[in-house]
Amino acid sequence: MSKGKMFREALKRGMVTAPGCYDCVTARSIERAGFEAVYMTGAGTAASLGYPDYGLVTMTEMADNAGRIATAIKLPVIADADTGYGNELNAIRTVREYEKRGVAGIHIEDQGFPKKCGHLEDKTIVPLEDYVAKIRAAVSAKVDKDFLVIARTDSRAVLGFEEAIRRANAAIEAGADMAFVEAPQTLEETTAVPKLVKGPCMLNMVWKGKTPDLSLEEASKLDYAFMILPGLLTRTIVGACDAALAELKAKGRHPVPASNITPQQGFRLNGADEWDGYRTRFRTETKQAAE
Repeated sequence: MSKGKMFREALKRGMVTAPGCYDCVTARSIERAGFEAVYMTGAGTAASLGYPDYGLVTMTEMADNAGRIATAIKLPVIADADTGYGNELNAIRTVREYEKRGVAGIHIEDQGFPKKCGHLEDKTIVPLEDYVAKIRAAVSAKVDKDFLVIARTDSRAVLGFEEAIRRANAAIEAGADMAFVEAPQTLEETTAVPKLVKGPCMLNMVWKGKTPDLSLEEASKLDYAFMILPGLLTRTIVGACDAALAELKAKGRHPVPASNITPQQGFRLNGADEWDGYRTRFRTETKQAAE
């Protein structure tokens, strides 16, 4: 079963929740926690490479990171693909590159450059026809019919809520598998999105962002199909690192890590058991030590 098919099967059971990861370590944490999918955050990926979320990371850098994550875990990965990195031609290549790396789906947005996190100010929105053409092109590039093309619109902040709904519906009509209206600004708007959009909807829950804070249960009751929490682990790790380093500096000795695990346990979390098995598996006989 492809990862796209796996994700679609999960959607049939109810709203899928995917915390955000930016590398294999955080992806494996999400898998161990029992979630049904992981989300590769573009902001987190950019931060891991030393950049803000301003569209400075290239398509191949993003796709390669998504591919590493998809290889490290068994769960489906939904990944940020920014603007599709150009026009329709670029969107086609973007789908091909992410899909062949084993990713379950991507979202493509209607921002111009420099693109920004949906919960920041001063974004530029491309014309509707440019956006819809890009979505059509992305959908046409799918090899696996279950690979998801999620259409994100950031137009709420620039052109208003009604235009965001119009664009979401235009993208669904163009073949998008799901609509992502980024950053509705009130509870009323957040509630209205799944009612007004003629297709499955995705919700982005950003801590202290523009969208009202909703629990998983509340979002599910509003009929969202998919909910991401992209910055949860990134921000948690920053805080944990800062606290551990401050303690080291203050006390002058190794602090107790938050995980409090041994080196051996740490390696096991990253697949040591599998790789240890390969050390002797392919030997046909035990070689005697030279006398």
